[in-house]
Amino acid sequence: MERYYQPEIETAAPEQIRAWQSERLVRQVRHVWDNVPYYRAKMEEKGLTPDDIKGVEDLRKLPFVTKADLREAYPYGLVAVPLKDCVRIQSTSGTTGKRVVAFYTKEDIDLWEDCCARAIVAAGGTNEDVCQVSYGYGLFTGGPGLNGGSHKVGCLTVPTSSGNTERQIMFIRDLNATILCCTPSYAAYIAETMKEMGLTPDQIPLKAGIFGAEAWSEEMRQDIQKTLGIKAYDIYGLTELSGPGVAFECSAQQGMHINEDHFIAEIIDPETSEVLPDGQQGELVFTSITKRAFPLLRYRTRDVCVLSHEKCSCGRTHVRMAKPRGRTDDMLIIRGVNVFPSQIETVLLNLGYGANYQIIVGRVNHTDTLEVKVEMTPEMFTDNMGEIAARQKSIVEGLRSMLGLTAKVTLVAPKSIVRSEGKAVRVIDNRKI
Repeated sequence: MERYYQPEIETAAPEQIRAWQSERLVRQVRHVWDNVPYYRAKMEEKGLTPDDIKGVEDLRKLPFVTKADLREAYPYGLVAVPLKDCVRIQSTSGTTGKRVVAFYTKEDIDLWEDCCARAIVAAGGTNEDVCQVSYGYGLFTGGPGLNGGSHKVGCLTVPTSSGNTERQIMFIRDLNATILCCTPSYAAYIAETMKEMGLTPDQIPLKAGIFGAEAWSEEMRQDIQKTLGIKAYDIYGLTELSGPGVAFECSAQQGMHINEDHFIAEIIDPETSEVLPDGQQGELVFTSITKRAFPLLRYRTRDVCVLSHEKCSCGRTHVRMAKPRGRTDDMLIIRGVNVFPSQIETVLLNLGYGANYQIIVGRVNHTDTLEVKVEMTPEMFTDNMGEIAARQKSIVEGLRSMLGLTAKVTLVAPKSIVRSEGKAVRVIDNRKI
């Protein structure tokens, strides 16, 4: 039987959800108009005042906000409450330009933790569970968000943060951890290490995992589920909006339910900015309608996905977003072809390889080059050059079929690609150097 953290909200009628959204959007637009000069200037540029926004149907009148806006307004330009009312900041893990710094009131944190609690309950969590949070803590939102959500559910919370994999496994086994929260690439590494220790899925107490903060394929999910003997749930979030818990997966594992009482989602054409209908793939845009300290209206996430309002078997009525296919800014354009790392990962996992690979893009004589370094598993490791050549050829053909491109494939020894304890670094694009 499906359980809910806040059933009256999670299973609310669509008309009720829309009414909440309209009321909160109108209030939020007035809030930013009155308190954020940067927003007011953007609205005035479009000839808008708060009186023009009477409900959700007027959302598309509002200007978009991008990461460039956040950097331009850094650090305090988008804060909508007095600083004395802010109790925390979180920051993105970005490596270029100024970091995005998001602000939170006490109420903002409370609502964010509610969203994370919904995700934990959807994954089967109760106050009987031991929840090990192996996301990074500190400025990164993963650890603090799931930590707070775990407390709200009443789980015994093990705040291990990321890294020190042997200690992670020791706590999982000694404390009988039942729920693991971390990035999917780190979950894969923990699973690989447990397998090397000779542990079988029935010797691992975990029953569920909540994995997010990076794109991962369905094939990677199946691999983690098989190795750890768990059900692996996706979770989605952005520091700019609050953190993990913007959307989460239920037992159906058919997309992530967006917490529509806090966020309004749109899909737009990334080139024309036109709003697209249900079922069409495009760029995901979010409007935060309850956050007070750092409210973002029509924030362009750069994530590429699809929305669905089809009825879900779990009973939740909030719209679902598909697992992001990639990002418009992570998308590689190679010889005129759009390539997402997740497509390459799908090919590799379908051919029996692990999730440890590296994509190297270069340019020779004004022509793009694509190389994929792939780790062999211990079972397939060999120094037989003929066998290696045959395996490489098989991957080349799989990638050509998926991408329409020919890539150079290099098979490397097990464990020769550096493991990630946080977000995995998959792509090295040497064309920018």
